Amino acid sequence: MKIPREHYSPSMLAMEQISRMSSSERMETMELLGQSFANEGIDYPSPDWHGKVLAERSEIIDSGKATWLSVDELQVRLRLL
Repeated sequence: MKIPREHYSPSMLAMEQISRMSSSERMETMELLGQSFANEGIDYPSPDWHGKVLAERSEIIDSGKATWLSVDELQVRLRLL
């Protein structure tokens, strides 16, 4: 059963639009949202999982097992998403 468009909430419409974006478009949108917060001086805390991921990555770097991409390699990888 399809929901009539007039019954959609703004968040449902946004989710529908987001689901049609490519991965790179979604990443660009997240960056723009973050920049809008920064421009307005809005401070928001990072989620707990973010600190854990950063700690894990720091351990990999400190152990010497990290691998790095050049900017060109990263751009190619992002285009493939």
